[in-house]
Amino acid sequence: MFYNEKSYVYLDGALVKASEAKISFYAQSLNYGNAVIEGIRAYKTEEGARIFKAKQHFERLQRSANIMGLDIELDPKHLEEMAYELLEINHLENAYIRPIIFTGDSMGLRGLSKAKLFMGVFKWTNYLGKKPLRTCISKYCRPNSKTFPIEAKVSGTYVNSILAANHATKNGFHEAILKDDQGNLAQGTGTNLFIEKNGELFTPKRGSILPGITRQTIIEIAEEEDITLHEAMLTEEDLKNADAAFLTGTAAGIVGIQSVDKTEFLTEGDELIYPKLTQLYTDLLRSSYSENYTII
Repeated sequence: MFYNEKSYVYLDGALVKASEAKISFYAQSLNYGNAVIEGIRAYKTEEGARIFKAKQHFERLQRSANIMGLDIELDPKHLEEMAYELLEINHLENAYIRPIIFTGDSMGLRGLSKAKLFMGVFKWTNYLGKKPLRTCISKYCRPNSKTFPIEAKVSGTYVNSILAANHATKNGFHEAILKDDQGNLAQGTGTNLFIEKNGELFTPKRGSILPGITRQTIIEIAEEEDITLHEAMLTEEDLKNADAAFLTGTAAGIVGIQSVDKTEFLTEGDELIYPKLTQLYTDLLRSSYSENYTII
């Protein structure tokens, strides 16, 4: 699904066949989840493949590594060049780019002196599809920020997302909405949450969420379009009393919420904000302009 016999990846600075890329079963990252990742999208444009906000993603990768004590120095521009080379050699334009910083062998819990980098690319469509989703309030909550570095994109934290996603699926839902440990709304399993009420947008404030790059892009678009947006502490009642709601993420794009538990939302209509935001976001992805990108 992710590679074939002709696929190439980068592993610790070398271009290798994907089928030959290996990780040790004794790696601390595999045993204890001490690795950091990014999810980055490339899109086909009239001028070729374009990576959306590569600089921001690779800078966040470095911040995550620093937070987790993974000793590696990255040059975002060089990583962007590597990503474009992988897109070209693998003949991909609409693609997902996955860099991982991981550790070497260790059965201990202490940090290791040197970390390694993997980067692969593969064909990708919207993670949650394009149709509005049936969601539920999860029985799982997001980790407390005093327990875990919430704003770092760490592999180990996604166990929480897997549990919530599997529980939602087993109960007939497409996606789960998680609260924080205080009972306030946080995010989806791998997405950020927005709600609409009376022509204004609301999104959970930072503290228990991974503040996504797509989330920030929507905030910037809303500001440009003079759409009032609040970053606030939101409750389940706020969500269920909303006019509409949607999720955002690099993998998912923008996807509407049809319902949460038994509460139904509007998913179309001239009065809604998110269809307009979706179009503006899509136009941005497919445009030939970005503050940080290169064309192949």
